[in-house]
Amino acid sequence: MTIQRPKYLDMLIAGQGNGLVKIVTGGRRCGKSFLLFVLFRDYLLRQGVEEDHIIGISLDDRRSRALRDPDTLLDYIDTRLQKDGKTHYIILDEIQFVDDFVGVLLSLTRNPQLDIYVSGSNSRFLSKDVVTEFRGRGDEIHVWPLSFSEYYSAVGGDRLSAWQDYYTYGGLPLVPQLPTEQKKMEYLQNIYELTYLKDVIERNRLRNVEGLKQLVQILASSIGSPVNPTRISNTFKSREQVSIKPSTIKEYIDYLQDAFLVEGALRYDVKGRKYIGTETKYYFADLGIRNAVLNFRQQEESHIMENMIYNELRRRGYLVDVGMVQVWENNKGDSNVSGYKGGDIGGDNSSFRDGGSVNGRNNRRKLEVDFVVNRGAERVYIQSVYRMHSPEKRKQEQRPLLNIGDNFRKVIIVGDDIKSKVDENGIITVSLMDFLLGDSL
Repeated sequence: MTIQRPKYLDMLIAGQGNGLVKIVTGGRRCGKSFLLFVLFRDYLLRQGVEEDHIIGISLDDRRSRALRDPDTLLDYIDTRLQKDGKTHYIILDEIQFVDDFVGVLLSLTRNPQLDIYVSGSNSRFLSKDVVTEFRGRGDEIHVWPLSFSEYYSAVGGDRLSAWQDYYTYGGLPLVPQLPTEQKKMEYLQNIYELTYLKDVIERNRLRNVEGLKQLVQILASSIGSPVNPTRISNTFKSREQVSIKPSTIKEYIDYLQDAFLVEGALRYDVKGRKYIGTETKYYFADLGIRNAVLNFRQQEESHIMENMIYNELRRRGYLVDVGMVQVWENNKGDSNVSGYKGGDIGGDNSSFRDGGSVNGRNNRRKLEVDFVVNRGAERVYIQSVYRMHSPEKRKQEQRPLLNIGDNFRKVIIVGDDIKSKVDENGIITVSLMDFLLGDSL
């Protein structure tokens, strides 16, 4: 099964010959090597590039061990160059295996005959060493695991069945090619334990391996809920009888983000136009890895759907925050807060309700908008709702959107199989399936 990645291939083609180092980043096993060595190489050959003008080296291959020495690698590339003045395409996979790989790339960029493409899967590379060093001289292409649209294009068949598999096993490209559910689960658990976790531990020389594992489990079980390092630290102390400082928890989460295992969405005061608080929502870059962390238990549909929407928005190039909208109301002592999304492992309930009063006096409420997304001048407010079967539920989800007070688009994405519609308030309601298989909001 060959899974095409047209979006990323088009990005490589667009950067062809632009004088920048094309830096392909992304999580482990998300398809970076296949993109470069198969899809892009085949494109170059179809365009008439001669095969000896494409120099591809897999530096994690034991047979390339000698080329991990920087001078040996540079000398080898020099011997492969044809003296015809034509462009040569240099593809270096797993560049982090080379000592002083930044120096190697700087040397290569001085030759105008070379068009350079690099990728890496080790956390040393994924921690953005190369991207930072080549700021202004590098063109980063971030590769995500398969979107549902890519996944369904590859597997075909019944759409609901494909979605259920994707929901459970995620979008790492090898997963749909494995023959059984057991093989898929074993593969994902091995990738998490032996690749992602091992990289984070070795890169950062961590000794508290068990503490890191438990932290990842907490994040996996609380997707869609705000996380507070202080409360997580207290949880370790009370439940596990282990003392881990909040600052250490924060460092561990940063390491997981550096490895592209998780991403964080900050809380944003929509009306005040500022970021607030210390809580962050974390989402997994691949749901299969998330489910493997929890041994394929705790597959809560609403939270997984929210994670899926977050990933799709990020794939489409949006910056994503969690919105807070402050309102004042007279609730006659009613402490219920519409718009509050539920549990908050490591979080703080006061984020959603403060300044409460009794006897019918005004209360200040903070309502949540699941996603505030920005791309250039474009902004969209989005609610994620797994089921919206009653007028009361619709009112609850609309309430934060109606209190924003601007003219940017407002969208509710629902798990129900419905036709897209726009209501009298201008709020768009669209099904999750249409959103995932479409290319715009």
